[in-house]
Amino acid sequence: MNYETIEFTTEGGIGTLTLNRPKVMNALNSRMRAEITQVLTDLPGESRCVVMTGSGAAFCSGQDLTDAGSAIDLEATLRDEYEPMLRAVRNCPVPVIAAVNGVAAGAGANLALVADVVIAADSAKFIQAFTRIGLIPDAGGTWAIPRAVGAARAMGLMLFADAIPARKAADWGLIWEAVPDEDFTGIVADRARQLAQGPTSAYLSVRQAVAASFDNDLDAQLKLEASLQGRAGRSDDFREGVAAFLEKRKPRFTGK
Repeated sequence: MNYETIEFTTEGGIGTLTLNRPKVMNALNSRMRAEITQVLTDLPGESRCVVMTGSGAAFCSGQDLTDAGSAIDLEATLRDEYEPMLRAVRNCPVPVIAAVNGVAAGAGANLALVADVVIAADSAKFIQAFTRIGLIPDAGGTWAIPRAVGAARAMGLMLFADAIPARKAADWGLIWEAVPDEDFTGIVADRARQLAQGPTSAYLSVRQAVAASFDNDLDAQLKLEASLQGRAGRSDDFREGVAAFLEKRKPRFTGK
């Protein structure tokens, strides 16, 4: 399909979603939010992993402040446009890698953080820029960030709105890894290829179990693990994984 604000391509089981408004650092306007939601909701069947990245020098600078200007109804916009987009990322039927190639600010940072894995170039920065314009972090930031880095660091990030270099973000546990700029594209491709060739249903069960763990007590989590593991144990991928192990070869997972 043709999109105005994003690009989407699929090759080798890897879907690449590129935020494509480089002149405004890939700022999120209403059209972009709708297109991200659509492409992830109607994901082509051949995609077994999605890489979400930005064109140009930035990943995403957050809300496009020229999109309706100060007259924008932020509550309605969050409810009607941001929430569906974030849920589309979180509920994507395959793993999502946020490949943060540059600045990720405001809602752009939190769009990245809702992905399953965040890989950033060393030159990238994460900024909770909201208080700079008299707002609070949104797009799931107040949910995701304290869980990742704890309340003390979350408060500092949100109150001071400092730019956090990718390497520090990785050290804090805000993201999975920061890699040298010159290696960024190759490492992201390798990681995406690994997921695209892996046991997709098992990956999604991992996502489900980790998400539930923040609300479950130990007994509830053990029950959930048993249920999800039982389902995994009945999969074609489990049978293939065991066969490959016994035959000392690389498994050929189908995602089923």
